[in-house]
Amino acid sequence: MVREVLVAGETLIDFIPDRPGSLATVESFSRQAGGAPANVAVGLARLDRTPWFCTALATDAFGDHLASVLDREGIPDRFVSREPDAQTALAFVSHGADADREFTFYRAETADRRFDASGVPDEVLESVDVVAVGGVTLTVEPARSATFDLVERAREAGCRVLFDPNVRPELWEVESEPTMRRALSLTDVLKASREDLVEGTLPNEPEELLDAGPDAVFLTEGDAGARLIAAADAPWGRGEWRHDGYRVDDVVDTTGAGDAFTAGVVAGLVDGSPPEELLGFANAVAAASTRHAGAMTALPDRETVERLREGD
Repeated sequence: MVREVLVAGETLIDFIPDRPGSLATVESFSRQAGGAPANVAVGLARLDRTPWFCTALATDAFGDHLASVLDREGIPDRFVSREPDAQTALAFVSHGADADREFTFYRAETADRRFDASGVPDEVLESVDVVAVGGVTLTVEPARSATFDLVERAREAGCRVLFDPNVRPELWEVESEPTMRRALSLTDVLKASREDLVEGTLPNEPEELLDAGPDAVFLTEGDAGARLIAAADAPWGRGEWRHDGYRVDDVVDTTGAGDAFTAGVVAGLVDGSPPEELLGFANAVAAASTRHAGAMTALPDRETVERLREGD
């Protein structure tokens, strides 16, 4: 099977609370497979664009569970490594006083820190159109160097590199800004949220982001939809487009909406969609994902997305 995308990065366990609240008040959590790149990979599979996925899993019980989930979703395991003597990273989702989601990570000696893409041969990179990476593997070594090595090889092979910074200040073990600047310089397509920009590790104006490296910037704005700002050397030429999103009356959980949007963007890039169609499709994927709890479990298939766009 010809695969047009390689997704690379962390896979972990999300613990989703059974109700909104702080870690001090919530008593029950459900275990869910997660990690932004893993969510994007599974999202693409459900949209009939199954990618290669490069990730590192522990050999503990959680790692076995994650391997089983990826297999069930049809994700090929060619570039899924198993790391003995490592643990699986855990992320507990909670809600602060302002009801915004907060994440508490347990990440000492975990498999994701050992991420290594050296096993992805150049001929695979030459066969795919898009390589999608995120910011979490940039927070620590040796995963940071491995991510940059992959991205540099991908660009040499002619791939378009999509980068989702997924800013998590609490995970960084070095100053983040120089690393983020380097990442932007190697990026073709940037997908960022409002929250990513206010953290201060990225320029907060679209034109500044374009000047830093990407030729296309997708900015998600929650229930206000999303924007695409493109430079002259983007596939669509210079311009700015906006889509106001889709109204969802039965929102259950927005945890994975950003990753769902990214999956929609990558699918649209592979399909060669024009900007308006690409934004509309990605917004619909994100909106559909909010109807169920969890990030990965809520990712929609293509039929569900099209029904939402038709006004189900």
